[in-house]
Amino acid sequence: QVQLVESGGGLVQAGGSLRLSCAASTTIFSSAVMGWYRQAPGNQRELVATFTRAGGTVYADSVKGRFTISRDNAKNTVYLQMSSLKPEETAVYYCHARRVVSEYWGQGTQVTVSS
Repeated sequence: QVQLVESGGGLVQAGGSLRLSCAASTTIFSSAVMGWYRQAPGNQRELVATFTRAGGTVYADSVKGRFTISRDNAKNTVYLQMSSLKPEETAVYYCHARRVVSEYWGQGTQVTVSS
């Protein structure tokens, strides 16, 4: 059963922008803390941005000021707006949902930043 579906990845030049979307099932979206992670080849998966249970946001230091996480509750969708992208940010970006006793991952969407 598919719970999280990402879209919006693609090829972009360095300095460009992309917006990723993650559509979640109603059950997940209404009860989970949503976030974005990424994994580059040979690297561990790392946090990019996430909402907190208190309603705030947390960003990786490397993306602060350039990426913005947002959500549309009416559409059960979380977004990641990325700007000033760098080649080293080429990775598979994953949507993540954390509930009290479970977590879910999307299938990932490839973001490739060319130099």
